[in-house]
Formats: sequence, C-alpha cells, structure tokens
Amino acid sequence: MKIYHNTRCKKSRAGLEFLQNKNIEHEVILYLKDKPFTFESLKNLLNKVNVKPFEMIRKQEVDYKANYKGKDFSDDEWVKIMVENPKFINRPIIETEEKAVWGDPPQNIETVL
Repeated sequence: MKIYHNTRCKKSRAGLEFLQNKNIEHEVILYLKDKPFTFESLKNLLNKVNVKPFEMIRKQEVDYKANYKGKDFSDDEWVKIMVENPKFINRPIIETEEKAVWGDPPQNIETVL
C-alpha cells in the first residue's frame, strides 16, 4: 500500500496516522518532493480512485485560482496540469494494487483495505 503524502497538510497527516494506528504496512510517497507522477502514472492513479481529474483539484490553491479557475480543460489537460503542479492534487491518496482512494476523511481508507 502507498500513501501519497504532504507532511505540511493536516488531512494528509490524519490519513498517515490512520494507517499507522491500524498497523497497516505502507510506503510513504512525498509527492511534492519526490515528483513521482508522470502523465500516465497520475492518469492511472486517478482511474483507480474512479474520479475525473478535476474532482481531485485543490481549488483553494492560489495558483489554481489565478491561472486555472473557471477555465475549461479536458481530462487529459487537467492531468497534465496536475503533473506540472502537484500541489493541486488533493491528498492523501492511498493506493493498493487494485484500487485507490482519497483519504479525506481518513475513514475513506477503509474502502481499500
């Protein structure tokens, strides 16, 4: 199991704590630092979460508001924007081999266990 995590995010820390409290073996991916996403890998991850890319955008981000808010992009264009701006991606995302889930609230993680 992987958790795409941002150490500065309260929601992301809550997701990580959930996994730790349940003693679930996991790999922490610091996606803002390690830049693990390619277009294909992020598209595959979002497919596992079963959401449209726009649904996983953090709309409160200043750069989003300044440059993307109100604009119409295709799903593939949103994925490209998210790869270029990983801070736009809602977190944490918890991924298994078969599925993935946005871990906010942390109880959502139960759906992939």
